[in-house]
Amino acid sequence: MDNSETLARVKTLLGYWIEHNREHSEEFREWADRLKGLGEGAAGGDLAQAAQEMEEAGRLLSRALESLGGREA
Repeated sequence: MDNSETLARVKTLLGYWIEHNREHSEEFREWADRLKGLGEGAAGGDLAQAAQEMEEAGRLLSRALESLGGREA
């Protein structure tokens, strides 16, 4: 795989990872709310924190994609 193929592949992967993380973050938040509704605030809080950190990872992935000249779909 040459350099241009590698860059193209990484851009594709970054786009996939960004969307994948977004979906997981939303799902974590939904389950966090359900757990909190069941009185499981500690576990719900942990899931909410995981969602927040997943969103931060998404921001970093987006920044990496932008620095390679790519854009989110």
